[in-house]
Amino acid sequence: MVLPELLVILAEWVLYRLLANSCYRAARKLRGYGFQLKNLLSLSKSQSLHNNSHHQQQQQQQQNQQNQSFQDSLNPIFPSITKYQELVDKNRACSVSSDHHLDTFVCDVDRVLLRQHSSKHFHSFFPYFMLVAFEGGSIIRAILLLLSCSFLWTLQQETKLKVLSFLTFSGLRVKDMDNVSRSVLPKFFLENLNLQVYDIWARTEYSKVVFTSLPQVLVERFLREHLNADDVIGTKLQEIEVMGRRFYTGLASGSGFVVKHKSAEDYFLDNKKKPALGIGCSSSPQDHIFISICKEAYLWNEEESMNENNTLPRERYPKPLIFHDGRLAFLPTPLATLAMFIWLPIGFFLAVFRISVGVLLPYHVANFLASMSGVRITFKTHNLNNGRPEKGKSGVLYVCNHRTLLDPVFLTTSLGKPLTAVTYSLSKFSELIAPLKTVSLKRDRKKDGEAMQRLLSKGDLVVCPEGTTCREPYLLRFSPLFAELTEDIVPVAVDARVSMFYGTTASGLKCLDPIFFLMNPRPVYCLEVLKKLPKDMTCAGGKSSFEVANFIQGELARVLGFECTNLTRRDKYLVLAGNEGIVR
Repeated sequence: MVLPELLVILAEWVLYRLLANSCYRAARKLRGYGFQLKNLLSLSKSQSLHNNSHHQQQQQQQQNQQNQSFQDSLNPIFPSITKYQELVDKNRACSVSSDHHLDTFVCDVDRVLLRQHSSKHFHSFFPYFMLVAFEGGSIIRAILLLLSCSFLWTLQQETKLKVLSFLTFSGLRVKDMDNVSRSVLPKFFLENLNLQVYDIWARTEYSKVVFTSLPQVLVERFLREHLNADDVIGTKLQEIEVMGRRFYTGLASGSGFVVKHKSAEDYFLDNKKKPALGIGCSSSPQDHIFISICKEAYLWNEEESMNENNTLPRERYPKPLIFHDGRLAFLPTPLATLAMFIWLPIGFFLAVFRISVGVLLPYHVANFLASMSGVRITFKTHNLNNGRPEKGKSGVLYVCNHRTLLDPVFLTTSLGKPLTAVTYSLSKFSELIAPLKTVSLKRDRKKDGEAMQRLLSKGDLVVCPEGTTCREPYLLRFSPLFAELTEDIVPVAVDARVSMFYGTTASGLKCLDPIFFLMNPRPVYCLEVLKKLPKDMTCAGGKSSFEVANFIQGELARVLGFECTNLTRRDKYLVLAGNEGIVR
């Protein structure tokens, strides 16, 4: 069936693109010649003297009028959403009234609420199917989905969606999809919200209903929990139960894939009331039919903001993006995914090389070779180097915010002296490849305090009071235990940036965290050692341990440009993984 469809598409392209464009250009030329002849005849009959410049100006105005009338004839039935925004700004639409909750605003998420990134020749939602395949499925499933691009461009839009849904969801556990929709997809959805459409979505008081042909499980959680959608009508997928576990078949259940205009007609048939407002995509014929049932209908034209920044700023997110999971740090469009798979074997050997360099070689040599391999380290310090503690005195306690498991490693190599790191949970593999001494804490306040005190008596110690990593520009609540141990406290601001893989995970294999981070082509680590904490700001100066912890958290947030929160390690793992973050 692929070959006949391919021939039809090629024939359509030749007839309607090449021939139509050629005829259109020929008609424009003939029309131009006709206007010129008409102007010459009128000029000879009038026998009046006119200035040449005035005549050219009049001719240009006539031509502009003709072009404008021709352009108006090509305008779509529905106006652009910019018209609606102008009406709202002039208070002639969407005025505040008590019955607005009875009206409804309808739209689709694909190419309307979310901006299009993937080529229409594959499918505009391909990157999100790839996220589910890679994060919720396996690398094999992701490769199969990428290989489907070789024939997707030959298929109709509805067929593309069926193929992508089958390859992505066939045999996928319902539990895995639930984890991806909760912890992975919201980050990418928020980053790709359509600013102009979201402005209308956020300011309207109508109830909001989304109709989409996409699998409902793919978008429903985000639309309800982040955008407060009142209802989501999408394609429901079949589920089967095998040995107590539920799996998707990859096929649509019930009446098949949703046809938006039919579903909307059925949805509003009971109350016999049309939706008040609808927005569709100008390039989608289905959207034209879909929004035709609305009292007011507008089109989102992708070309209008092609050269504009239409990304929703972080400060305008409907909910703060603090926690998210998954390994991919980029939106996996077909070309980006292909580049990632090509890089994967190179990145693995590069990560092995970087780990070997850090474990086997002296600090200054390791730093040099790491920078030559693409690792960028920026280090700034306001403190003098400290040697081993004098007899009867404890070592220096370095207090870091936590970005990855490699925070103590990069601090040790940057300072050029051995440190001891304490952590709440560390896999055996990570402990084995660490180029410094690591000690696991027991989550017992008394025992952990005694262990850290013993380590301080032997040398310098590094601790991350957040207890877990945070990828976004936020600092979690600092545990105050470290403040009770010593007055020699040095805060360290840490930031890490990646372009391909995240070096942290909440639900995956934590032993692979260092490998994934070091597989990035050019990972960046920024460290700034701040001045030693004044004695009057420590417990020895009369401050409580909570005041010391909050003061250091605030100082690190100020240096990094981050925001302080009261969230804890337990909050993060309960949100992302449904557990308390204990590595077993």
